[in-house]
Amino acid sequence: MTDALTLLKTRRSIPAAFLAEPAPSDADIETLLTIASRVPDHGKLAPWRFILFRGDSRRRAGEKLAQLLAERDPSLPEARLEEERNRLARAPLVVGVVSRAAEHVKIPIWEQQLSAGAASMSLVIAAHAMGYAACWLTEWPSYDAEAGRILGLKEGERFAGLVHIGTPTVPAQDRPRPALADIVSAWSD
Repeated sequence: MTDALTLLKTRRSIPAAFLAEPAPSDADIETLLTIASRVPDHGKLAPWRFILFRGDSRRRAGEKLAQLLAERDPSLPEARLEEERNRLARAPLVVGVVSRAAEHVKIPIWEQQLSAGAASMSLVIAAHAMGYAACWLTEWPSYDAEAGRILGLKEGERFAGLVHIGTPTVPAQDRPRPALADIVSAWSD
């Protein structure tokens, strides 16, 4: 087990196409989701939930997305439709992190949405800590109401992200990060 600071310093996203079997086991998934549920949650609303796409369900969901796009644009090339069929099959496990933020007398929607984002990031970090890799994506199905319904969203819900998890097949690559001098300021009156 990696110590927390090293873990946070070394976490990198691996593109979904480079995540392979083995996928997290059922016990690992339970651990991942338990950790993802331990986030700031003002009012104890649990303004998020999880949808698992694994095994054959990944390809079946992708097929439905491809059908939706084909109905909208029958001229789409077969290669584009095949891309949709494989959208959720690139990694062996995809966790849809669903924001179910709603009006509340005390808790602003924004805080609830941030909690769903925190659940997404905790899931990514937990996957890394367990020796897997993850990639937090949104992509077009996260912003399309009909695609969302196909993937299991209920009225008023939206995807905070589709977190692809598996075993990395390539080394993690770092990317340029902002210089702290460019993003940090001290308040003064």
